[in-house]
Amino acid sequence: MRLPVMLVIAVNNAPLRLRGRLAIWLLEIRAGVYIGNYSRRTREMIWGTVKEEIEDGDAIIAWATASDSGYDFDTCGDNRRMPTNLDGMKLVKFHPQQSP
Repeated sequence: MRLPVMLVIAVNNAPLRLRGRLAIWLLEIRAGVYIGNYSRRTREMIWGTVKEEIEDGDAIIAWATASDSGYDFDTCGDNRRMPTNLDGMKLVKFHPQQSP
């Protein structure tokens, strides 16, 4: 039996229906920031819902793992910060800022 793992999801410009759905599964500790303890399978189901319903917003998910860093993360939507792998370690890569 696998134990639940702590996860955090933060959303920006998310549709209200998505924020409401996240609030059903997770505790909203600050506007757009949700936490909870779930299995990998449930985490992936929640994250799949976020990716399907984020529309013009963006989101990030982070969760505890048994890796060297102790966590992993993923992003979706239009965000300057994107995960990148450097020699087996996940880091954040910044895309150039768009001109108006």
